[in-house]
Amino acid sequence: MFARRVHMHLKPTSVEELTQRMEKEVIPLLRKQKGFQDEIMFIAPGGKDAFGISLWETAEHAEAYNRNTYPEVTKILSRVVEGTPQIKTFEVSNSTFHKVGAPVAA
Repeated sequence: MFARRVHMHLKPTSVEELTQRMEKEVIPLLRKQKGFQDEIMFIAPGGKDAFGISLWETAEHAEAYNRNTYPEVTKILSRVVEGTPQIKTFEVSNSTFHKVGAPVAA
């Protein structure tokens, strides 16, 4: 499993609009992407920063989304985000929800 973390600085008083745009526009787009597993959004106290973690079956699925659909997502969120969101990618080593764990040594 593969994860993308997108960190965003939010415009003042935009948390409610971010939440609505994610629910009504972004998550439906994600659900259409091959290999998409889950999206989790976190908002810092005070509403100045947020980050989302999307989970993917493979790095290739996440990269295809990044190339083909993510530019549309950045346009959707441009009304609530200041500056350019920062993206980092990760291999998922453990998840209780997705039942991912470290490989068992033989």
